[in-house]
Amino acid sequence: MKFGIIRERKNPPDRRVVLSPEECQNVLSKFPKADILVESSPIRVFSDQEYTDKGLSVVNDMEVCEVLLGVKEVPIDALIPNKKYFFFSHTIKKQPYNRELLRAILDKNIELYDHEVITNAKGARLVAFGRYAGIVGAYNGFRTYGLKYNLYQLPKAESLLDQKALITELKKIKLPNIKILLTGKGRVGNGAKEILDGIGLKKVSVSEYLSDTFKEPVYCQIDASDYNKRKDGVRGNKLDFFKNPGEYKSNFFRFAEVTDFYIAGHFYGDGAPYLYTREDAKQPRFKIKVVADISCDIDGPVASTIRPSTIADPIYGYDPHSETETDFMSENAIAVMAVDNLPCELPRDASVGFGEAFSKYVIPSFFNNDKDGVLERARMTQNGKLTERYAYLQDYVDGKE
Repeated sequence: MKFGIIRERKNPPDRRVVLSPEECQNVLSKFPKADILVESSPIRVFSDQEYTDKGLSVVNDMEVCEVLLGVKEVPIDALIPNKKYFFFSHTIKKQPYNRELLRAILDKNIELYDHEVITNAKGARLVAFGRYAGIVGAYNGFRTYGLKYNLYQLPKAESLLDQKALITELKKIKLPNIKILLTGKGRVGNGAKEILDGIGLKKVSVSEYLSDTFKEPVYCQIDASDYNKRKDGVRGNKLDFFKNPGEYKSNFFRFAEVTDFYIAGHFYGDGAPYLYTREDAKQPRFKIKVVADISCDIDGPVASTIRPSTIADPIYGYDPHSETETDFMSENAIAVMAVDNLPCELPRDASVGFGEAFSKYVIPSFFNNDKDGVLERARMTQNGKLTERYAYLQDYVDGKE
């Protein structure tokens, strides 16, 4: 089985890669029938030389490979017909901007496997960059706080080598006695927590956070059951909330009254109540002035996130009263960091972590007849058609919706 690591061609450039040089070596040592070719790339975070140094062949042509591994969408004109491809296609939610890409994949008889739907039998994702989004997002939030209040200057995350360097920079700053709220306990939320713990911030309980004052900066990590409650007054729980989101209303405002800096690392499901609305943000008791929205759902559960921001220009201001964008330094503005491709800022760490999971959960499936169904669940197209699991995309492909 010949695997090819393709060059990323999407603009703006993404420096991440599915398998690092070291991970390629691990795959080859575990699976003697595997072969890996690396397409030459001037932008990849691991240089061609780093792959060559590990004994891998760096080439300019991927035609001989059966399975092609990428991160972002492959431009239509770069797709090689009759191949198996892995990348984030951003089509499973019927994203209009990638309709033509999915059509081309079908036309070229490509077997597409989307990283986003590489799951176990229970539907839990097996490979993802979420942890690194959390790590970078939390760092960027602290950077935003410093700029908003002119307290300190942190370098951009993309200029630093790895997570350790981010923590080193954060340890140099002195924070005032602020309260920091973190939503989410999944990959993203726990990635952000790594940063908060890494710099030695004190973690407090929900009751302490809501009622006590502190002589040092503190943080509280909360989950869906902490910021939602059942409309009927019956005691709910997280499982019930995910099953019946329409039966719940937001209980977030009590946190907004005491929070200075909010890190949004939760998963937001369809039908769930918004955490805070535009009306909530207008209330005099609404205290949040800095938001690091890692989840980045636009015009959604975090009302101040009205657009994604970019690595080049990561912060904008939201004026709660006019509900429009403004200078984030303005006194009444909520400073919003809503970069939607955060792991790109830590490409080396992100690639290493992603590759470890990919080689653990996906590569074996090619050599054990896919005994766990990993490939079957992630396969979106085959023989020029959508697979049964993804047949719901047919009207989207046909332009009917």
